[in-house]
Amino acid sequence: MFDFVGFFLYNNSSDSTMKISFLGTGGAVASQERDNISFLIEESAVLSLIDCPGAVVQKIKKVGYRPQDLKFIFITHIHPDHIYGLPSLIHSLMLEEMNLLLFGSAETIGFCAQLLDLFGLRESKIKCRVELRELAPENEISLTSQLKVTGLVIKHHSSSLGFLWENASGKKIVYSGDTPADRSFFSKIEGVDCLIHDCSAPARFFQLFPELKRMHTDSLTLGKLAEEFRIKRLIPCHFFGEIDFDQEEIVQEIKFSYQGELTVPQDFMSITI
Repeated sequence: MFDFVGFFLYNNSSDSTMKISFLGTGGAVASQERDNISFLIEESAVLSLIDCPGAVVQKIKKVGYRPQDLKFIFITHIHPDHIYGLPSLIHSLMLEEMNLLLFGSAETIGFCAQLLDLFGLRESKIKCRVELRELAPENEISLTSQLKVTGLVIKHHSSSLGFLWENASGKKIVYSGDTPADRSFFSKIEGVDCLIHDCSAPARFFQLFPELKRMHTDSLTLGKLAEEFRIKRLIPCHFFGEIDFDQEEIVQEIKFSYQGELTVPQDFMSITI
């Protein structure tokens, strides 16, 4: 574990909370109700953006924040629906005197550098400075005096990385990003306070198209794993927009096994952990 220069050492607190605001909750193909998955985490007035598809500037404002207040960006992997909005975000902030730390796997960081350089967004005239930081799986770093993050192995893509955030009161939020159902992943996060996890479609679609199991997770399997590994609060996300199913089908399949707190998010919903 190491700390960033300029930040305080991690300490303890008894009443710290984290607020999650969903900017999108859908998969690669947006629906009328759900755009590509991304969300904000606010902890002790420090604002982080997780994944960066399109129109995030407008979405951040819609949930009551200012893009200028972003401190950290976390990118799970380099598939377009998780990263294509990054140049637009930095371009929108180009006149702002600010620094952003962007975290991801080594492959993601290299890709982000190329993407930003393609548009000249790391040139000296750009006042918003982006510092790219690799986060290796199983590595833990302190972001602020109230927040630390750990990288997690994810089997979706060679660039994939999950994230576990822990605040000073010991509350933990995990985000899988896109992922197949993986018991080894769940074994490392057993008992966490909140898990935001790929739940792309009901099980019947995975039976029709078995190749989906290599890349994503169905709602029936997610419920079973969340219950087995004692996840306190489960937030399914990344719902496919290109196939037809009702949210209630997702709920019923998860609740077939899962007895914990279930929150099915909508775009622009906010919750506190």
